[in-house]
Amino acid sequence: MIEIKVPSPGESITEVQLASWLVEDGDYVEKDTELAEIDSDKATLSISAEASGKVKILVEVGETVEIGKVICTIDTEAKGEAKAAAKQPDASEVVKPAEKPEKAPAAETSPQPVTKKEPEATSKKEEPKKAPATQIHISPLARKLLQANNLSEQEMIDFYKKVRITKDDVAHFIDDKKNIPAQAAPSAAASWGGTRDTERKKMSTLRLKLSERLVAVKNDTAMLTTFNEVNMSAIMGIRSQYKEIFKKQFDVSLGFMSFFVKAVTEALQHFPQVNAQIDGNEMIYHNYADIGIAVSAPKGLMVPVIRNAEKLMFHEIETEIKNLAGKARNSRLTIDEMTGGTFTVTNGGVFGSMLSTPIINPPQSAILGMHNIVERPIAVNGKVEIAPIMYVALSYDHRVIDGRESVSFLVKVKEMLENPARMLFGGNDPVENLLGL
Repeated sequence: MIEIKVPSPGESITEVQLASWLVEDGDYVEKDTELAEIDSDKATLSISAEASGKVKILVEVGETVEIGKVICTIDTEAKGEAKAAAKQPDASEVVKPAEKPEKAPAAETSPQPVTKKEPEATSKKEEPKKAPATQIHISPLARKLLQANNLSEQEMIDFYKKVRITKDDVAHFIDDKKNIPAQAAPSAAASWGGTRDTERKKMSTLRLKLSERLVAVKNDTAMLTTFNEVNMSAIMGIRSQYKEIFKKQFDVSLGFMSFFVKAVTEALQHFPQVNAQIDGNEMIYHNYADIGIAVSAPKGLMVPVIRNAEKLMFHEIETEIKNLAGKARNSRLTIDEMTGGTFTVTNGGVFGSMLSTPIINPPQSAILGMHNIVERPIAVNGKVEIAPIMYVALSYDHRVIDGRESVSFLVKVKEMLENPARMLFGGNDPVENLLGL
């Protein structure tokens, strides 16, 4: 018998919340199978099986548990029983011709005309039971096992299409079908409104910590916000001209975020105060730019960090953003990937925000907020023109950054974005060099 205990996600963390079980009580699992997910105040982590055996769950989903507590046990002696049980369905399926229909059409399997009609009849009866590939429900554990063996969902579906349904299968289906009406989900219109019902849910550890940090920022910093607007014509022209070439060469899309990250890293060189932070009675100045990218994830706001962004080319920034954002949405970010940032960029424009005041991500001293791009009339050389305009906002800690540095920094970012060639040292390089093409 092996005890599975809650590991320590990092320093200063004493308890976590059990977010979900990836297996069920009594399941037989192999070694290194992911058993559960836990939420700390910084990240979501998974716990894997240390050996093969039968799982006994001891903690319910949503419970808060201390580091080192046993959440389940694995009975390694149940290994033989699981293997014996696994062989029983295989023995009944050996009789059915699983590979012959692939290699030979019906013409080759037609020595007996009578048996040729029977499969057709049974296949017609089975068709209503078969769900299309897009409708089948595959657990995360099953999907991961398919990927590990280089198998697709469609290959598994094709295999089960050849499985001969027995009397026991039908009986099992009839028993389960009795529970379907009770589990049917109501429509969106019927599930909301018209009642006085309420629902109470426990806040996740991550959401609790996030709320504490946000309140602390408002209370412990002298936060101010300065605004400006950016004419996005040059960037949009570059994207429309080079996005296909960029995608083909680097296998990643050319987005707006890489332009902003690059502009920020260049501006930080001119205004190191914006890249600094307070530590007790001292100021820490960073000679590098670790840029946090705020990502809205299912379990809350995540801020993964791009390390040494000042050294990266556009395609490297886009690749990092794609990888980190994917991990955030799948709750696979590590603590190391979310700590140590020196400046943060957040994009509310993807949700349609016109203007906002982003909150600083402590212990950093500033954050840049992007917003949606809207065609607006502006004055250009004494004439009114319509141009794609984005409002940008810089929230900063006035204890570290003075008004002159904050405004000048945002103006520098604006200049870089409106004239992208300036983002390279020297500022006279062609656009192809800027993109690394």
